[in-house]
Amino acid sequence: MFTGLIADIGEVSALAEDRDGATLQIATWLANELGEGDSIAVDGVCLTATEVGDGGFAAQAMRETLERSALGGLTIGARVNLELPLRAADRLGGHVVQGHVDGIGTVSAIDEQGFARVLRVASEEPGLVRYLVEKGSVAVNGVSLTVSALIESHPPGFEVSLIPETLQRTNLGRLEVGDKVNLEADVLAKHVERLLEART
Repeated sequence: MFTGLIADIGEVSALAEDRDGATLQIATWLANELGEGDSIAVDGVCLTATEVGDGGFAAQAMRETLERSALGGLTIGARVNLELPLRAADRLGGHVVQGHVDGIGTVSAIDEQGFARVLRVASEEPGLVRYLVEKGSVAVNGVSLTVSALIESHPPGFEVSLIPETLQRTNLGRLEVGDKVNLEADVLAKHVERLLEART
């Protein structure tokens, strides 16, 4: 489990892809806190460190992961958000993030509003926006954010406002219109829907 508070921006230093999936080599100082078999969120996708060395780690992503997330579009040199799992004694500073991506979004607009940058994201996953509420939580590339507006038109989507701290500490500050991002809705909304379905 994660909180959506990014610890480091890593860099994809090597990438090997075949029909079964891909092996990513990612450079980061967080390797000092990783062991083989540990979980780590890479742009919001929970992966397992298969090798750990000085200054980086390797992780494998199966074909389904590449197809259901924006990891399939990564290239060597790409910058990725990294977060280690939540410890039981840590503060829950963001919201509960599982690292199970619900779908891919596309940045459809960027608007500078004072010191904030407003991102409009269109969801490519039908039905994902129904789990979002204004002032509720959403994870974008693994970053815990507050939904500032819902977009009900086609394609449906939402807006988030990014403060300078978020722009500096995550890869969201490098996004441009047309870029793909990983989206994860609040798991509590999905559980509530499932419980209500069981009652009807």
